[in-house]
Amino acid sequence: MTIEPLSHTVEVAAGQTLLEAALRSGVYIPHACLHGLCGTCKVQVVEGEVDLGDASPFALMDVERDEGKCLACVAIAQSDLVIEADIDDEPDAESHPMQDFIGTVRKVSDLTPTAKGVWIELDGSGIDFQAGQYVNLHLPGVAEPRAFSIATAPSSKRLIELNIRRVPGGKATEYVHTRLKEGEKIRLSGPYGRFFVRRSSPESFLFLAGGTGLSSPKSMILDLLEKGETRSIKLFYGARNVRELYDDDLFRDLAIRYPNLTYVPTLSEPDPDVEWLGERGYVHEVATRHFDGDFRHFKAYMCGPPVMIDACISALIRGRLFERDMYMEKFISAADLTTSARKSPLFKAI
Repeated sequence: MTIEPLSHTVEVAAGQTLLEAALRSGVYIPHACLHGLCGTCKVQVVEGEVDLGDASPFALMDVERDEGKCLACVAIAQSDLVIEADIDDEPDAESHPMQDFIGTVRKVSDLTPTAKGVWIELDGSGIDFQAGQYVNLHLPGVAEPRAFSIATAPSSKRLIELNIRRVPGGKATEYVHTRLKEGEKIRLSGPYGRFFVRRSSPESFLFLAGGTGLSSPKSMILDLLEKGETRSIKLFYGARNVRELYDDDLFRDLAIRYPNLTYVPTLSEPDPDVEWLGERGYVHEVATRHFDGDFRHFKAYMCGPPVMIDACISALIRGRLFERDMYMEKFISAADLTTSARKSPLFKAI
């Protein structure tokens, strides 16, 4: 398969999707759901034949099929191919081929009443990844792998941390929360994703996170600090109550050690019987107050549930931040994949 406009040729194994073949060769094609539902990985078949696979009719319309388009995450090559993909030239993006790994669970601990921290030691030399990327975890009894962001810095190649929120009725998260044991062998693949810090841009760094959406910002911030970043780094982290707030001591300590780091935790529904002297409200509300409604001179990185992301986008736009300065990773559960993925009406390029 030749991928244009890179003129890069890769080998495609029998039964392998076009997207997997590209990622395993180190070529990034934009993607999101991996299930043929969102249309992010849409490519043009210039030469050759493909099996379109289980592509949603909403993500790949009949007229697009007639034009020779396909969804790379579910399409299977039927011959040699030439495809044309929408590949952006990102100067800060690192290229790490996707690989399969075997790891050993070294630690499972409660972060909050609804979230577990899982530390996995990988065999061999470990995983090369860019801060902000994620892995797919293969769990017993779960048909499809589940995606979880890496919470450790890229310097920790062999021991990675995943933060996993329990989703009611979710087979994967139920297994992690009730059955996963220390010493257990586990399969995973990665890295995946295009959520990363634009260090070559002159702007400072604004991170907005909710719940276990802290994973990616944690990796990014640790990486920035390890590399000696001196520009302003601001983290606004929201949880429902103090019991759901985790890594609070870590970031308070980092903010003391690194004067350029500002850490602002906030609770949306603080317990009346638990003392809380910090900020109250949703992340976008607290950040708006902190910046007095003016977010210029920052690049914003958002990670959390879709409703949080949409609220943050609205606040940032009102605060005079442009689309080119916003980057995000929405948390989509397996339940969300039963319906066609929707894009925010406020932002064309989620």
